[in-house]
Amino acid sequence: MRIGDRQGANTASCMLGKGKVERGALQRSNYAAPVVARAAATLFAVAAVLTGCSGGVFDPQGPIAAGNTKILLNSLAVMLVIVIPTLVALLLIAWKYRATNSQARYDPEFVYSGRIELIVWGIPTLTILFLGGLIYYGSQRLDPRMPIISDKPQLNVQVVALDWKWLFIYPDQQVATVNKLVIPAGVPVHFTLTSASVMNAFFVPQLGSMIYVMNGMQTDLHLQADHAGTYYGQSAHFSGDGFSDMHFQVHAIPAQEFGAFLSGLKAGTGVLNADAYLKLAQQGSDVSAATFGHAQSGLFDAIVHQALPPGLGPTRNKSVSEPGIRPKANPSPTGSANPAPQHREEAHDAR
Repeated sequence: MRIGDRQGANTASCMLGKGKVERGALQRSNYAAPVVARAAATLFAVAAVLTGCSGGVFDPQGPIAAGNTKILLNSLAVMLVIVIPTLVALLLIAWKYRATNSQARYDPEFVYSGRIELIVWGIPTLTILFLGGLIYYGSQRLDPRMPIISDKPQLNVQVVALDWKWLFIYPDQQVATVNKLVIPAGVPVHFTLTSASVMNAFFVPQLGSMIYVMNGMQTDLHLQADHAGTYYGQSAHFSGDGFSDMHFQVHAIPAQEFGAFLSGLKAGTGVLNADAYLKLAQQGSDVSAATFGHAQSGLFDAIVHQALPPGLGPTRNKSVSEPGIRPKANPSPTGSANPAPQHREEAHDAR
C-alpha cells in the first residue's frame, strides 16, 4: 500500500472513531437526561410533600408545639452532622481502597491507631452529649405540668376519655361538650385529664405534647393555640373496636367571641349529671358532637376516684361470640365462628 493510501485510511479510521465517540457521548447524554429529569422530579415531589405537611407536628400553632418541633429539628440536625460525613467517608474509602488502585496503602500488620480510636469514641460521645442537652432542656421547658407564662388567665378544661368518645367539661363555667373542644385563641388552657375506661392518649398535633391518661389517675397538660382555626385532635393509643373513630375537632376562636360561645351553651337544655354520664359512658363509636348547658359540679372528681363505675373497655361481650375488635373474624364454612378464641376465654375464666 502506498503512503498516501495509508494516510487516507488512517484519516478515515480516525474520523470513524470520532464519529463513534460522538455517537456514544450523544447516547450517554440522551440516557442521562431522563435520569436527571426523574431525579429532579423526585426531589421536587419530596419537597412538595414536606412543605405541604399542614395539620401535623410540622405545622405548629402554639408555643408548646413550636418547642416540640424545634427539638425534633435540632435532634435531626445533630444526627445529620454524624450521618452525612460517615456516608461521605464510606464512599471515599471504598473508592480509595478499591482493588484496582495500586497506589493505596496496604498494611496487613495494622493493629492500633490512637487517632481512629479518638474519632470512633469521641464523635458518638459528643453526639450523646448534644442530644442529652436538647432533651434536658426540652423536658424542663416543655413539662406538660408547667403552666404557660401569659398575662391572660388560663382556661380550665377537664377531659375524660370514654369508649369511644371524648368528654370535655368546663368546670368554672359548668358546661360540657362531647367530641368538640372550643378554646379562645391566645389564651393558655389547663387540661386535667383522666380515662373512664382503658388507658388512652390525648393528642392535638398542631398544639403540642401528647399525654397518656388512665382510669383512676389524673394527668395535667398545658397547651395554647396562638391563632384562630380548627385543629384535629385524636386518640393516639389503641383502645378497642371504636378507636379509629375516636377523634374530635378543636375550634380556637377569638377571645372576644368565647364569651358568646359559653352563653350559647348555657342556653341549651342538656344536663350532664351522674345519670346522663352513665348513659354517655356506654360503648359507642362515631359519636356526633354534642353539648350540655349544665354540668354537675364534682363530676370529674367522681370519675377519677371511681365513685362512678369505669367503662367496660375493649372486653368481650359475654352475650356475643365475637370479640370487640375489628376486622371481624371470618366465619367458618359451617357457619359457626372459630371456637379457638372461645376455648381460650373459657380456660382463662376457669383459671
